[in-house]
Amino acid sequence: MKRILPAAALFPLVLLLSACSGSSAADDSSGGAGSNVDGKGSLTLNVGDQKGGSEAVLRAAGELDDLTYKIKWSTFTSGPPLLEAVNAKAVDIGGVGNTPPVFAAGSGQKITVVAATHGDSAGEAILVRDDSPLKKTADLKGKRVAVAQGSSAHYQLFASLRAAGLGLDDIQLSLLQPADALAAFTSGKVDAWAVWDPYTSQVLRGGKSRILTDGNGLVNGLGFQVAAPSALADKEKAAAIGDYLERLRRAQDWVFDHPEEWAEVWAKDTGLPYEVALDAVKRSYATRVPVAVDAAAIASEQKIADTFAGLGLIPRRFDFADHVDDRFNKDLPPSTSPARSYGKGSS
Repeated sequence: MKRILPAAALFPLVLLLSACSGSSAADDSSGGAGSNVDGKGSLTLNVGDQKGGSEAVLRAAGELDDLTYKIKWSTFTSGPPLLEAVNAKAVDIGGVGNTPPVFAAGSGQKITVVAATHGDSAGEAILVRDDSPLKKTADLKGKRVAVAQGSSAHYQLFASLRAAGLGLDDIQLSLLQPADALAAFTSGKVDAWAVWDPYTSQVLRGGKSRILTDGNGLVNGLGFQVAAPSALADKEKAAAIGDYLERLRRAQDWVFDHPEEWAEVWAKDTGLPYEVALDAVKRSYATRVPVAVDAAAIASEQKIADTFAGLGLIPRRFDFADHVDDRFNKDLPPSTSPARSYGKGSS
């Protein structure tokens, strides 16, 4: 019989996907220095990563085979501490979701967005149980909804409510990190859960839940590579960053062409069940397209920044454009380019 796995079974996912969150636990405050170094030459690029992230996909796609510089990998459990390391110049570059750069820049950290991807937002979803009487977003009025504070899901929840003529004050908001939110959701302590993939795929695989609404048309579907300004000011490191970004772009194309192979690697690296990994790859990750960090992307992130500033979740308003370097855009398509259509996974 299909069932939703208990919170403990999702522990690997907590480690993997806190990247989408705008806050982090105290033990997430630093990354472990990676001992593996790839490539040749005297230059070392310090790259911040997360479990099952850039190193895994680059290695799977064969993009680490001919490096002319070395990479020192440091692993972080979430986006915010990764960006703290970028700010501290301990990391030259690292990948995060659409929300951590907003929180980092809003708190005055020295970070620079240098690359972006755009993907389907079907994995950004508000979930309800199959037996729930809730049928549309407006039905959430007065209901208990779990979400991780400052996360991409937090913004998706806000945007979904706004589209339905509601605000956050119209619901009973439970600010919970994913493991606690899962426990509250499965036990019925909350009526709905705003979350992201692969949590979405994991819960749907349990067979007792459904999507009330997703983020398509409401959130920007962007992810970013964020670099340290000091690294960008170094001519040799900037050249290595440009090469690294090209490799990531090719690896993203490889994921689209080899979803099953990537799901196997990802599942092994993170502890995800293969079926969940494949669902998430098809629903979210294989749809990503490398895009330019252009005016539209900046405007979209500015909207998120202004929203969180208005909610009092970041300390100040700021211009997101001040934290962008577009030198690596080259001939990439605009950030508004459609996500690749691969499939939405099983549900």
